[in-house]
Amino acid sequence: MKLRLEKLVLFLSMLVLVPCSYTIANAQDAVAVDPRHHKIEFENDHVRVLRITFEPGSSSQMHSHPCVVAIGLNESRLIFHLPDGGTRPANLKHGQVVVAKPTTHNPENQTAVASEVILVELKDGGC
Repeated sequence: MKLRLEKLVLFLSMLVLVPCSYTIANAQDAVAVDPRHHKIEFENDHVRVLRITFEPGSSSQMHSHPCVVAIGLNESRLIFHLPDGGTRPANLKHGQVVVAKPTTHNPENQTAVASEVILVELKDGGC
């Protein structure tokens, strides 16, 4: 009886932990998975400021951001490829400021010029 209970506990633990580890593995840090396009300009306990540059037609790797403030340094027209296979447009004008909730995506530049954005990641979780 005790062995059956231990097997049941192990099975239930795997049901909980496997999806969690999948989510953690797929929600990777932008700088870690794509340092070519994501450069840290500043970081402290509360924020991390990234300079993001995508050459014409280039794309990133699937990665995640917490709540962010994005500032367009030029006209950007991106497609965000989402983990579920869907896509959504992400257009940003020069000087435009956008606040966004946490996201996981793979951006792809849709313009003939480099896309440049300053991204302020809010570590404290507030959006």
